[in-house]
Amino acid sequence: MLAVLWGAYPTAFVQSMAYTETLFTASAAWSLYAVLRGRWVLAGLLCALAGLTRPTAAALIAALGITAAVTLVRERRLPARTVAGVLLAPLGWLGYVTYVGVREGRWSAYFDVQAAWGNSIDGGVALARFVLGLPRPAGLGLGAALALLAWLVALCVRQRQPLPLLVYTVGVVLLSLVGAAYFGSRPRLMMPAFGLLLPPAAALARLRARAAAPVLAGLATASAAYGAFTLLGSGPP
Repeated sequence: MLAVLWGAYPTAFVQSMAYTETLFTASAAWSLYAVLRGRWVLAGLLCALAGLTRPTAAALIAALGITAAVTLVRERRLPARTVAGVLLAPLGWLGYVTYVGVREGRWSAYFDVQAAWGNSIDGGVALARFVLGLPRPAGLGLGAALALLAWLVALCVRQRQPLPLLVYTVGVVLLSLVGAAYFGSRPRLMMPAFGLLLPPAAALARLRARAAAPVLAGLATASAAYGAFTLLGSGPP
């Protein structure tokens, strides 16, 4: 159910493009699964791979680090494999930042490139200005969408999702909202936060197939229509 819902995500059409959300999400999902199975070295390697694809890997790095810290507090010890996984986790992202710096001849090159694309972190100022600058009906609609997002996060907490998954999901959401990126790209940036879809996936899993199938078919149709409108129209509505 979760996989189908993720495939019916409104901006799922970008999976057919040269964006990195699909590769990043796969790396992140398997990294989190490895953590839950206690395979920390594999989790660190997959996190490093994720860091080579998107800066959003910061959320995954934080998930591994916080989980290891909680383990240390609870058990008063940290196995060597856990330490190895945590140390491996940021190497992909740090390696790419280093590569760009060497290529461009200055250590801040990666951040300069991001800033040139308008992808700097501003703490949500750009988002607030965008919302306040909208006509009232559109502003209310966007406010409702943000409220729905907050509700989904609350449901993830109430569902008692595993700590690494919860930290990762919240991290991806926050990183998607506090950047100065073009607003139309934010739903795409938030797509790797697949944990948000676990509560509705669990609800659908409790339904009979004859009841769940029409719901999933309707969502897939709506996603396809949204994708067509976005690609063939004037851009994200």
